[in-house]
Amino acid sequence: MLIALIARDKPGALQTRKDNRDDHLQYIAETGAVFQAGPLLDHAGEMCGSLVILEVEDMAAAQAWADGDPYAKAGLFESVQLTAWKKVIG
Repeated sequence: MLIALIARDKPGALQTRKDNRDDHLQYIAETGAVFQAGPLLDHAGEMCGSLVILEVEDMAAAQAWADGDPYAKAGLFESVQLTAWKKVIG
């Protein structure tokens, strides 16, 4: 099942994102659950959130992945939304 994780950073948290980016990318590589991913950008082109498409067994697995993300553990996110997603194009 594909799950879209849409996370918005807390205001002023760009340095927290940068400080934890290597751990976040390592987590992605180690877990093997990420189908596609990339940062959301603000009007100035700075990272301000995340869009991660997870390929997991169920919503519980997606929540467990989200909870284990180093960004989440660092308190980066103001909000996180998990939504079932269907690939149609691409």
